[in-house]
Amino acid sequence: MLATESTSDGPRLVESSVLTQEETQRITDLLPALGVRGAADEVLRIPASAESNYDVMVLAGVGSKDRPAQGTPAVDGSPEGEIAVENLRRAAGSAVRSLAGLKSVAFAFPADTAERLAAITEGAAIAAYSFTAFRSSNSSKDASTNEADTDAASQTENAGSAQSPVAEIFVVSDLEAVTAADIVRRAETVAQAVRVTRDFVNTPPSHLFPASLADAAVDLVKDLDIETTVWDEKRLAEEGFGGILGIGQGSSRPPRLVRMAYSPADAQGHIALVGKGITFDTGGISLKPAASMMTMKSDMTGAATVTAVVAAVARLQFPIKVTGWLAVAENMPSATAIRPSDVLTTFGGKTVEVLNTDAEGRVVMADALVAACQEKPDAVIDIATLTGAQMVALGNRTTGVMGQDALREELVTAGQTSGESIWPMPIPANQRASLDSSVADISNMGDRFGGMLTAAAFLREFVGDTPWAHLDIAGPSFNESSAWGYTPKDATGVMVRTLLTFLSQRAGITA
Repeated sequence: MLATESTSDGPRLVESSVLTQEETQRITDLLPALGVRGAADEVLRIPASAESNYDVMVLAGVGSKDRPAQGTPAVDGSPEGEIAVENLRRAAGSAVRSLAGLKSVAFAFPADTAERLAAITEGAAIAAYSFTAFRSSNSSKDASTNEADTDAASQTENAGSAQSPVAEIFVVSDLEAVTAADIVRRAETVAQAVRVTRDFVNTPPSHLFPASLADAAVDLVKDLDIETTVWDEKRLAEEGFGGILGIGQGSSRPPRLVRMAYSPADAQGHIALVGKGITFDTGGISLKPAASMMTMKSDMTGAATVTAVVAAVARLQFPIKVTGWLAVAENMPSATAIRPSDVLTTFGGKTVEVLNTDAEGRVVMADALVAACQEKPDAVIDIATLTGAQMVALGNRTTGVMGQDALREELVTAGQTSGESIWPMPIPANQRASLDSSVADISNMGDRFGGMLTAAAFLREFVGDTPWAHLDIAGPSFNESSAWGYTPKDATGVMVRTLLTFLSQRAGITA
């Protein structure tokens, strides 16, 4: 696997330690005739020379080193004039996706630094993914069982041979062996967390509902140093979690709250993560149009992300306490569902007038945010597929982040370091005013213009003085268009890497 880049003088083969300068120039001279441009997502197989030790060479485009057009942010913080690390990650992903069906591939991309080796390994491992649990040809899976399989390896190993993901990935690097091994181990753990998130999100709601999601989350971490607690509907009622109960009361499958705590003895601080876990969102009585429901199994992506991140932190043994909170419910219309104008009493006592039952995510998260903040963490970060307004404002690939200025900027920096697109947004004072209720402390609906900001203003009411940030991943969490880079169609696993980077930085880990 070799990298090509786009330059003002035409396509060029990126130098590799496995090729001589003469071989590099010879292949570069052939690129225009082969139609190679060096563009991102461009992958081409060509026969290897007779004297080489391999059968096929694969050329994968990394794009240009040039600065992006004015107004377009850089993909990461790589120095100007160098190949962006994120472009190497994406090129590795594109190549692995295009080579599905092959048993093994070897990368001869420039992997001369820890950042480059990690990016190439991550991109390749994240892209080596398929979700096959419910294919009839997948004879080892019983698709009638109401359980989510969150083991990415088991999801992929029995895929049809023509489309099975690449099983073995090799990366040529001049880095010292022990250092390289540590980098690869961490990269694989990060990739596993992304794949686990995708598995949760891709599982159909017939099989992933509040109780089964809670069970799967507990099962995922059972062998790790993580303490888990699950609130069923009876305990939720006893302890006053009226937001989660209210949203879930229209479903025959009752809600759950899950707490996952990783508490190492050498913890350098405490971060709480709160994830929205609506296993299916019909909109409730405020029913969604049919077309808008087609991807609503993905409305639990926040909870899936938190689960995978906490598990990865424990596997990597970060010296930081992390508590994950999953607010899990199914939003269904029925004779027992809440109605517009109903008032719910959330955990902690604040009352919410529900003006639209399709603005349910913020209500279940209110309960979890209060519970998380009662433990007095250094900061709380919530992640949710919260608003369609996020997609209107930022499109399908950029996450919006709101909250305390310093924490928000930390997450922006972590996103830039990770190569994930994230953009800071404000919470204007007028957005909160639009949430005023004439009968309760607050309503769940406000100004629809700037709806992403309005939703953040609602959530802010439930964190008190705790430093807080909100990640709205409504668009980037589920890819309804074509695959690109290491991102497949359907569940993406967005923000897993950003959160892990943020937590590693908070833990004092610099590499």
